[in-house]
Amino acid sequence: MIELRGVSKTVMSGDQPLTILHPLDLHIPSGQCVSIVGPSGSGKSTLLGLIAGLDAPTTGQILIDGVDITRLGEDALAGLRGSKIGFVFQFFHLIPSLNAFENILVPLEIAGQAGARQKAEGLLAEVGLVDRAHHYPSQLSGGEQQRIAIARALANDPPILLADEPTGNLDSANGHHIVEILLDVNRRRGTTVVLVTHDTELAEITEVTLTMRDGRTERREVARAAAPVSPVSQEA
Repeated sequence: MIELRGVSKTVMSGDQPLTILHPLDLHIPSGQCVSIVGPSGSGKSTLLGLIAGLDAPTTGQILIDGVDITRLGEDALAGLRGSKIGFVFQFFHLIPSLNAFENILVPLEIAGQAGARQKAEGLLAEVGLVDRAHHYPSQLSGGEQQRIAIARALANDPPILLADEPTGNLDSANGHHIVEILLDVNRRRGTTVVLVTHDTELAEITEVTLTMRDGRTERREVARAAAPVSPVSQEA
């Protein structure tokens, strides 16, 4: 599903080149749940942005479902992101003037999906927030906002879900709950999930952990049994 071949990223810092990501080969099969961990500045978010096609690598190829996205123009790349990739951000990025239901509904209506309202209702139920449908982001807790953001990211049924520090603005209990929801999405939907986090404890409940330091892959642990997923509650 996701394949990187010799991918690196170098930028200019003043008049000197600065390598953020050293050449990396990586293969993430369809349906796998992967966490990327490491200290700030290790290249985690850069790697996720490259996978999402939000940035271009300095060298190498990035294949998403067999398509080399480094060869795509901006329009084709935007189309691929819309159909293949859901993205969850640390800061939620909900539209403040829309309520929870409308934040989920918007991408469905933009895509012209039939039964958009019914699907948005189903996504609200999936993250356990039916009773908060008409609340605006300012009326929701951080955990609730992130759950709405996850539902919105799933609106177009993407085969890949990328999450950049989705627990970074949450307390420990809400953070664990968000990771449980992501794991549940992976198991029930078969969605490929890639999660960036600085929290090694959270990372340990995913199938695979990729540890990064100074732009290099330091360790990769494969096929760890993931922890049981708790039912979605109304509390987070």
